[in-house]
Amino acid sequence: MPVLHSPRRDVRLLLVLLAAAALHTVPAAAAADEPGWTAEPAAGTAAARPGGARPYFYLEGAPAALLEDRLALTNTTDQERTVTLRGADAYNTADGALAVRPAAPADGAASPPADGAGSWFSFGAGATVKIPPRTRAVVPFTVTVPPASSPGDHPAAVIAAEAGREVGVRVHLRVSGPTLAALTVEDVAVRGRGAAPVVAYTLVNRGNVALAPELDVRAEGVFGEVPGRGPRAVPVELLPGQRVELTEPWPGAPVLDRVRVTVTVTAPGGARAAGAASAWFVPWRAVGWTGLGLLGLGGTALGALFLVRGGRPRRGAADGGADGGPSGTPGATTPAPEHELTGASR
Repeated sequence: MPVLHSPRRDVRLLLVLLAAAALHTVPAAAAADEPGWTAEPAAGTAAARPGGARPYFYLEGAPAALLEDRLALTNTTDQERTVTLRGADAYNTADGALAVRPAAPADGAASPPADGAGSWFSFGAGATVKIPPRTRAVVPFTVTVPPASSPGDHPAAVIAAEAGREVGVRVHLRVSGPTLAALTVEDVAVRGRGAAPVVAYTLVNRGNVALAPELDVRAEGVFGEVPGRGPRAVPVELLPGQRVELTEPWPGAPVLDRVRVTVTVTAPGGARAAGAASAWFVPWRAVGWTGLGLLGLGGTALGALFLVRGGRPRRGAADGGADGGPSGTPGATTPAPEHELTGASR
């Protein structure tokens, strides 16, 4: 016996089929966005995770040293891939994110330093690698530390690129020698009022090693200490010589007070610095409404005063003459004297 479908049931069936089709097409779209290959440090023992996998490269050597390592490229598709390799300097963007310098600067952009750590890398004949389908290739490379290079961290990355797509692998590169962890806190200011004030500040790495800073915000008002922000890690890796501009939400800011905000930043290695700023917190909207209310009240009182004064009779007109005596006109009467009640006998 055939089954008859109602229009509502047909619509539901169509929606189910469309949803299933969408679920099947999402992985295909995501796969189309993938480069089709991966780049990572080849398995080794240094800085290795269980199984030999490394999250990044870690290389250290004295000036004039020649350092070696290997990069693993894996082609996950059914077609050959051509990948080019290069070294690049790493730096902090203005908001603290990590970035690498491009191979060729854009119009108006500053050129990368010729003696930066990115220029120390060499891939030999492996700067351009052809990877067969479903194949993993291991590419050796070297890092030549210049004889006059300064000690400390020189952040860099290995960049693999194909058809405009780039994959960066972090390189923690350190030149042996004395290290110094130092920073400064500058340009402290309180921005915004009401429900979303923030404490703005600038961090500058004055040392020669990368820093993982920790922040502590304290505030002192006219009426005593104001709740600030307790010690917490700043989600930024501050590279040597870099300057970043950061903000910290301040949900405990007062409504009415004059406060002095102190920002203290510390980092492993003995780095410590502080900066301060003063700010007024005034609920201007409430003040404005209060002022309008007082102005309106004053106007009402002034109007009432004019009404009272205008309703009183003038003494000269009530007496009937300019001198206050009888007018002499026939039929005129002398008004009764006024009596003032003061609570005392007259």
